[in-house]
Amino acid sequence: MFPIQVLIVDDHAIVRQGLRLLLAAQPTIEVVGEARDSETAVRLVQQLQPQLVLFDLIMPGIGGIEGIRRIISLGLGTRILVLTSSIEDHLVKAALTAGAHGYILKASRPAELLAAIERVMDGETALDPAAGQVLVRSAALRDPLNELTERERAVFDAMARGLTNTEIAERFVVSEGTVRTHVANVLNKLELRDRAQVTVYALKRGLVRLDELP
Repeated sequence: MFPIQVLIVDDHAIVRQGLRLLLAAQPTIEVVGEARDSETAVRLVQQLQPQLVLFDLIMPGIGGIEGIRRIISLGLGTRILVLTSSIEDHLVKAALTAGAHGYILKASRPAELLAAIERVMDGETALDPAAGQVLVRSAALRDPLNELTERERAVFDAMARGLTNTEIAERFVVSEGTVRTHVANVLNKLELRDRAQVTVYALKRGLVRLDELP
């Protein structure tokens, strides 16, 4: 088995040296180069065509996110594992959106870094638990239900339980015209066709039970 050819990208020489020593001790890894900024990293990826780039994000020049985009755009199939000290939500999402195949922290143990390299090279996504939580929070924020106003959510719950517009209007002491507006907004925001789909949607999400339906 040929060793994994790795390019180290970090603006701190002491970090690059430490990583080189760690990786050079692994029989399955060969460090083929180092870069202190993204521009140099892109140039070296073109020249050396490493299989994996260990990439810091906070660097001078164009920065890590743009560097990742440019490397991915080369179309060489290079895998990119972010190794950084920052766990800010916007950086995690930006790096993965740009094309990074993993995101771990410099505070990780050597064994965790080596395991992350192995996962990325196996075609998986390697994420530090903290980075994984960022994605969980991001997914929650994208939940269509979070787009509903408080009153629309109440109308959604009533619709899911089979209440008619008249019954909803009586429950919330509003006109049926107001209810129809809320119903239309709910269907539009959740991209559902009719009230039956609202009920099915709620059942699938565990928001209503069969024994609660009429």
